[in-house]
Amino acid sequence: MDALDGKDVLLVFPTNHKKNSTVRILKTPKTESRVRKIFLPKSVANMLVDWKAEQDEMKEILGDEYMDYNLVMASTFGLPLGDGAIRGPLKKLIEDYNLPPVVFHSFRHSSVTYKLKLNGGDIKAVQGNSGHAQVNMVTDVYSHILDDDRRKNAELFEEAFYEKKNLDPQMHVQQENNNAVADEVDPELLAKVLANPEMRALLNSLAKTMK
Repeated sequence: MDALDGKDVLLVFPTNHKKNSTVRILKTPKTESRVRKIFLPKSVANMLVDWKAEQDEMKEILGDEYMDYNLVMASTFGLPLGDGAIRGPLKKLIEDYNLPPVVFHSFRHSSVTYKLKLNGGDIKAVQGNSGHAQVNMVTDVYSHILDDDRRKNAELFEEAFYEKKNLDPQMHVQQENNNAVADEVDPELLAKVLANPEMRALLNSLAKTMK
């Protein structure tokens, strides 16, 4: 607080304990790129709606005892949550399911990785959600993902051009899928789905998980 001298500090929260001199503060983001619009999956948005409903119920029960700072992630009494609220449950989850020992920040890397795979390498779109200031920061850190796709392209070119296999991959894939279409599926609708690059990338990703 002395170092900041009140600069960019929006709010100083009360201490959790009387003997504790440490306080949490709410301050403005470091850079303009930290202020951004995030597009949430519908499932995540529904979770937040449920969370808000539970929070409103708790406010009504506690009345004046609830310290309302208009926070999304708040404790039972309305105070900001510390990192322990995430670190503890994450550690237990890892132990219960014998998962790789990762920290919460690792999920940012996982999120960017999966989004790049699903959207076929649209770096600009991913950059907007990840908060990277420059596009080249994404390409430098996640270039291995693009390298995997380029390696696969080389293999497909080898099969098509030199080994004379699957000379028209798109037509071959579409024909195979049309032959295997169930009676209740509209072939014309399926063809439109397969013609969409984003949907095709998503289906390819799902297919890999089923192998």
